[in-house]
Amino acid sequence: MFALNNALTKRGVLGLNHRNAGYTLWHNPRHLYPLVDDKLTTKRLAEKAGLAVPELYGVIEIERQVRGLASLLQPYDDFVIKPAEGSGGDGIIVVTGRRNSRFRKASGQFITQEDIDHHASNILSGLYSLGGHPDKALIEYRVQFDPIFEAISFQGVPDVRIIVFLGVPVMAMVRLPTRMSDGKANLHQGAIGAGIDLSTGRTLSGVWKNEIVTEHPDTEQPIVGVQIPHWETLLHQSAQCYELTGLGYQGVDLVLDKTKGPLILELNARPGLNIQIANQAGLLPRLHLVEEETKNLISLADRLAFAKHHFAADNQ
Repeated sequence: MFALNNALTKRGVLGLNHRNAGYTLWHNPRHLYPLVDDKLTTKRLAEKAGLAVPELYGVIEIERQVRGLASLLQPYDDFVIKPAEGSGGDGIIVVTGRRNSRFRKASGQFITQEDIDHHASNILSGLYSLGGHPDKALIEYRVQFDPIFEAISFQGVPDVRIIVFLGVPVMAMVRLPTRMSDGKANLHQGAIGAGIDLSTGRTLSGVWKNEIVTEHPDTEQPIVGVQIPHWETLLHQSAQCYELTGLGYQGVDLVLDKTKGPLILELNARPGLNIQIANQAGLLPRLHLVEEETKNLISLADRLAFAKHHFAADNQ
């Protein structure tokens, strides 16, 4: 095991223990974690900073508010309900429409108002929260994904994950829902992760489960060489999250709405490491380079220029 870890480190691969001890523990003060662990707090921070987020329709914080959920939802044919402190896509229900008194989920399944009320109560009880403690249910705008993803996504909304270290974007991927992932952009549930060239915003190779792929398994369309729209804006917004939270090492998750453009979905103080597989590149050389040059990276423009120059695909 130690030999394998040493071999991966020599190839520049960041492992879980190294990430925790050398980056999240060292660069992410514990008192700042609530800023990103609670999606409601993150949303309000981002809005205050002028960063676009999905519109919030309402918040259910205590059990007696569940009785008013039907009235809160009445104006909306589609919406998302999610736990404020959930992770990995657990506890999220995406409603895409209504038929009489029933709600249609993204999967095509129909549920009732009672089902939604029960789900909200489960969220409040902490069923999906990180620590199992009482939570809040957020009801917000359902993102309508950019048409560029229609051929390479199954039902759900793709998102872009960008790792930001000391304000510098160092690696990125787009997560593409599949039938296996039940339309969720979650790699552990079977979504595809496709690496992105930080300089151009074009997709590179992809990973599905533990397999390197170049096509979407459901649509059979190429996932390589796709130009991510609004790439400059996505990079800019992700880098701004350094000042937003004060976290030195974080994952920024964004979505591309077809009318609203880039929206910040959530932030993560402990981003996963599969992004290295998607890019077929290790994070360590990039992190070390930022550490060496951080004193010279004063402005946001400096940090973005540095990322695009040093972490372009043809420089790896």
